[in-house]
Amino acid sequence: MPVTMPDDRPEAPYLELLVRGAPAEAYERPVLRARADKAPADRLAALERAKLLALRVRGELEGRRRREAELSALYETAHDLAGLRDLDAVLQAIVQRARSLLGTEVAYLTLNDPTAGDTYMRVTDGSVSARFQQLRLGMGEGLGGLVAQTARPYVTESYFHDPRFQHTHTIDAGVRDEGLVAILGVPLLLGSGVIGVLFAADRRARVFEREQTALLGSFAAHAAVAIDTAHLLAETRTALAELEAANEIIRDRSRVIERASEVHDRLTELVLRGGGVHDVADAVAEVLSGSVEFLEVDEAPAAAVDRSRADGHAVRDGEEDWVAAVSAGGELLGALVLRGHPRLDPMDQRTLERAAMVTSLLQLARRSAGEAEQRVRGELLDDLLDTPDREPRLLRERAARLRADLDTPHVVLAAGIEAPDTGTPAAGPGAAHGSGPGAAHGSGPGGAHGSGPGGAHGSGPGGAHGSGPGGISGSRSGGAHGGGSGGAPAEDAEGRRRLWSAASHLAVTRHGLAATRDGGTVLLLPLADRDTADALARRTARQLGTAVHAAVTVGASAPVPAPAARPGEVAAGYAEARRCLAALRVLGRAGEGAAAEDFGFLGLLLAGTREGAPDGTGVQDFVTRTVGAVIDYDERRGTELIRTLDAYFAGGMSPARTKDALHVHVNTVAQRLERVGRLLGPDWQSPARSLEIQLALRLHRLASAVGY
Repeated sequence: MPVTMPDDRPEAPYLELLVRGAPAEAYERPVLRARADKAPADRLAALERAKLLALRVRGELEGRRRREAELSALYETAHDLAGLRDLDAVLQAIVQRARSLLGTEVAYLTLNDPTAGDTYMRVTDGSVSARFQQLRLGMGEGLGGLVAQTARPYVTESYFHDPRFQHTHTIDAGVRDEGLVAILGVPLLLGSGVIGVLFAADRRARVFEREQTALLGSFAAHAAVAIDTAHLLAETRTALAELEAANEIIRDRSRVIERASEVHDRLTELVLRGGGVHDVADAVAEVLSGSVEFLEVDEAPAAAVDRSRADGHAVRDGEEDWVAAVSAGGELLGALVLRGHPRLDPMDQRTLERAAMVTSLLQLARRSAGEAEQRVRGELLDDLLDTPDREPRLLRERAARLRADLDTPHVVLAAGIEAPDTGTPAAGPGAAHGSGPGAAHGSGPGGAHGSGPGGAHGSGPGGAHGSGPGGISGSRSGGAHGGGSGGAPAEDAEGRRRLWSAASHLAVTRHGLAATRDGGTVLLLPLADRDTADALARRTARQLGTAVHAAVTVGASAPVPAPAARPGEVAAGYAEARRCLAALRVLGRAGEGAAAEDFGFLGLLLAGTREGAPDGTGVQDFVTRTVGAVIDYDERRGTELIRTLDAYFAGGMSPARTKDALHVHVNTVAQRLERVGRLLGPDWQSPARSLEIQLALRLHRLASAVGY
């Protein structure tokens, strides 16, 4: 049951005030009311005692409530620290709670900046001045400087009249702009060092009690813990990120090592089981997840290959391709090309380079085996050149073992390397441009255009096709291609070796034969359908020149229909090829390839007469190449285009004189000449072509007269 007290007891009204939580001034009303009612003195005294006791009880209750609120705020702050996610948010909450519990108008927190050597404003609550919020305090300046120096709390009731700390114009201006008067500052301690200061301030004079200083110190301690925890978390995150990065690098390295080991194992296995370059390309393509192919020297992108050889690494070619040169001992053997890879990491690049190295080893191994095979090929070609009466059946059997078919058309090619500094053959006895006996342009006996005996066009002994000294095809000493002094240009030994190596490789890939002869190289290569001897010569000169990195001149014979059946034509073809080689050098066309047909009417002098061929075969070939299309047209259509051409050239290429000679209308002449242009090509009236056409017309008339 509730206890009731009589209303006449002096404590009763004060208990009711305590229950209601009335303000302090309400406790004066019972005494004032009793005095108004003229209560006796002992009653007034009892009420005074009860009032004082009630005020003490009220103060105690207020203190407990305040401490409860402070503890609650500290607990909430600790809870924030336990779940720290955002340091700025935690510090802002600490400053707000400090301002609220201390009942101040402003609260703020400053932190030391070791790099700049000063203190800056980190968080404010209740501040209205931008200047104040952007203050930076030098070490030891202002109230905060004093707190930081002594690591003890300091309070001032009137900032501007307190001489205990150093006043500066900047700080005082900021404080004055904010309107602060009373300021309490406590240090943020981390170990024995001060990292900042927590402030509570009012815009009026005020005395801060000891309990308020202690409370602000508790908040400062929480703030220091929050800052330290944030730093530790940041360091931990940084360390974790670095560890993760290091772990990723280790994983990448591990994958790289595994891939490198896989590539090494696969390439080793390929080499041991006798795999070829294309097997290496397939294996690397699988590892690199791309398309890899091996290209021969003449198929590889020249610019990229040159850069790869110079750098010693695989290089990018275009947007998505990578090229690694395959070379050995300064000689280019081909290239590995990786397609469809816009980006290639360093390890994959090294994988491609390692594959190129293995490919070069395989190429060298294949070449070593090929050199033995080439010796056999060279012996077979030597027999064809030196012993034309060999049994065809034996020749076919020997060729079959070398995967060569000597019953198909072949072309004999004579190749010579030019001096790298001048693009001409090195000087020596009988060099193409020498001045000694037998030189092609010499002025002595046997010069190609000389006036002495044996000149190329002279009538003396050893003429163009004679066998005397100095003849272009002569076999005696002094001939432009003779085997004695005044023979083939003197290439250096290393150049000849490289040329022989490249020619041997070409002979193997083309199922032909190659041999060294007369200081140069001779090849017997099959002629494909619709291919020509001069085209094959140009292609061979380009391929050999690319392989040896020097100009290579190649002369070609007319096609030899079946070398096995008619081996004597191989020797005749070799002589013709050497004459073409000499002619190229004489005409300043070193580094090119050509056959007799490529020289126009000069080819009549170079081609000679084949063994077993009727006289005049070269003339007939020239006429056929030059005006054969017109002759065939006349024979098929019964027209007179050849007769018209004769009259046209005889009349000085005048249509009017031509129509008079033929007794036809000028329009008829124009129509016939237009038909000739379609048959011979648009340049048939150019000086060079017209000269050849006129010569062919005369030879045609002569051949018809003598029965060729």
